[in-house]
Amino acid sequence: MRVEDFEYLAKLLKDRSGLIVGKDKVYLLETRLMPVARRHGLKGLDELIPKLRSGSGGEKLMVDVTEAMTTNESLFFRDTRPFDLFRDHVLPGMMQARGGQRKIRIWSAACSSGQEPYSLAILLKENQAKVSGWRFDIVATDLSKEIVDKGKAGLYTQFEVQRGLPIQLLVKYFRQTGDKWQIDAGLRSMVQFGEFNLLTHPRSLGQFDIVFCRNVLIYFDQPTKKKVLEGIADIMPKDGVLYLGGAETVLGVTDRFKPIPGLRGIYQRSDGEPAVKMA
Repeated sequence: MRVEDFEYLAKLLKDRSGLIVGKDKVYLLETRLMPVARRHGLKGLDELIPKLRSGSGGEKLMVDVTEAMTTNESLFFRDTRPFDLFRDHVLPGMMQARGGQRKIRIWSAACSSGQEPYSLAILLKENQAKVSGWRFDIVATDLSKEIVDKGKAGLYTQFEVQRGLPIQLLVKYFRQTGDKWQIDAGLRSMVQFGEFNLLTHPRSLGQFDIVFCRNVLIYFDQPTKKKVLEGIADIMPKDGVLYLGGAETVLGVTDRFKPIPGLRGIYQRSDGEPAVKMA
């Protein structure tokens, strides 16, 4: 790939999704964009890139290129411990703080094909006696329409359900449909899926008590990380809780959040007291 073509694609992806593509990712660009080119009746990147540059491929081509390069890797109960902390500390603490309204809103940002929000829904179902009489709004968003549609359908391959999902939960909450597994309709109804670009301020989504934004910031540069985190801070109450991935941090990025002592990967707004504390 020519240097100028790589630089054009890298800028396009950063402007549209925040994704940073290093020069060591040329092979990845070629691998993921060749199917897009063929789908649009083009022979290869030599025809795809001029079409992008001229705009003659329209918005659909731009979207397809962006979605092809956006990482959609996910699995159920990813890393396990964040979900254990949710069940044992975050949920009880937040329920104590919200005893008056008995309502909690949760945002799964960059949710991919839905494994994270469905993992949360399963946890709530498994603790149904404790949360009886409460309303939980789980909003799951992703940049990719295709991946959001997959999440809405709740249909997964054998490989996908084997990744992180205990067999007893598979049997309890999924049914086999051909060679795939579909999550229970009741659980699907607990999650509201929608398209959303994290480069946009999230005020349109409303306020959230708990935000999961895990393993997303690693793909952004520092200014974009700061923008995303500060947008999240704006839509959280002072005692809200933010989850980041294990390799991510707010330190050196923004002063709007600080770590909650003892709860690795979980943060609070710097100007408030958290509803959640380590016992």
